[in-house]
Amino acid sequence: MYPFIRLFKDMYLARRAPKMGLLDTHISYHRCMPWDLDMWMELNNGRTLTIYDLGRIPMAERMGLIDVLKQERWGLTIAGSVVRYRRRVRLLDKVRTMSRVVGWDQRFVYIEQSMWKGDECTSHAVYRSAVTDRNGIVTTDRIIAAMKVTDPAPELPEWIKGWIDAEAARPWPPMQD
Repeated sequence: MYPFIRLFKDMYLARRAPKMGLLDTHISYHRCMPWDLDMWMELNNGRTLTIYDLGRIPMAERMGLIDVLKQERWGLTIAGSVVRYRRRVRLLDKVRTMSRVVGWDQRFVYIEQSMWKGDECTSHAVYRSAVTDRNGIVTTDRIIAAMKVTDPAPELPEWIKGWIDAEAARPWPPMQD
């Protein structure tokens, strides 16, 4: 089940935290609970992605995106992700999650997140996020204008551009046999 209680707690904290700019980093703290574990008694890889949700959604609140989504009647979705897992997170370990917008192109906003146990990075994810309306994807120029951001899009790092190129070459739909 989705951790709604944790989300409500994190949104409560985000609403009381200082507003942040579109390119600032949101930091959140989480503890690995028994229901987050897999059969090897470590943080389940799927639950890691859910904990990353608990970083992205409050980040969107702090930067004012949630208000814009409500006002415009837009939705928010993930259109792709790539994750690197490197260190185990075990029962009751406290982790620090860092979430930030890296940049955007015409259709997608790219978000980078990392999870840290002390000074050691346990995982790292990059998401291709989209804002949607009843007609499909809302272009990022409309989103940026609605958020009243005047800064140009930063140059995406080469490794993210490489991921974008790899995704463009990936066949869709995938083979069925």
